[in-house]
Amino acid sequence: MSFVQVIDLKTDRVDELRGLMDQWIQATEGKRTATHSIVGRDRSDDTHVVEIVEFPSYEEAMKNSNLPETNRIYQQLMELCDGEPSFTDLDVLGDQQLNKIMVQRFVEEVINRGNTEAADELCSPDYREHDPSLSSYDVDLEQAKAENREIMEAFSPTCTIDSLVAEGDLVCMRMSYTGRHIGEYRGVEATHRDVSGTGHATFRCKEGKIAESWWNIDDLGLMQQLGVFEPYER
Repeated sequence: MSFVQVIDLKTDRVDELRGLMDQWIQATEGKRTATHSIVGRDRSDDTHVVEIVEFPSYEEAMKNSNLPETNRIYQQLMELCDGEPSFTDLDVLGDQQLNKIMVQRFVEEVINRGNTEAADELCSPDYREHDPSLSSYDVDLEQAKAENREIMEAFSPTCTIDSLVAEGDLVCMRMSYTGRHIGEYRGVEATHRDVSGTGHATFRCKEGKIAESWWNIDDLGLMQQLGVFEPYER
């Protein structure tokens, strides 16, 4: 279970505080167990600062607290604060990364179930898709649906999400796929060959929808599997 510590403090030396946090990051490189740190300032009180630090577990947080560098920085932190900071220790009960969920739904509905019309619900009306394997590197929602429908009908692919990383409004996906060439694709009649490959995609989400995506799939490797090109040999 992941663990979060919330540090609540008051200071009129916010810039010095941020510099102190930077020092801690540098001093604990290769040692710290913290995975994520956010520092925020209260909009209604610019002396009220909150830091949120995430750890893989409570035990890992304790290891981090026992670092000599952490103790030293804490003593310096106390000198910057108006009074003693408060600490709230939280065991994380739920962590819903909503943009990741949207991307997972897109993969399951549009790719694995071949339901390209589901993109109307999952994508914004002004959605743009960027993919060098399509007719243009920049296509709108309707064109993306039409071209992706051809791919679904030609290969009936199954996409496996190997990893997802989210930051801000972006979600990056590392994926692999399998399928069978059962329909015409780019003028190549069905070969009934099994195909597989890997790729990456980045999605930009906005207001609960996917607004934009960038795809990089090993299209050359796919065409080699269909026998269109001979595999490159050194």
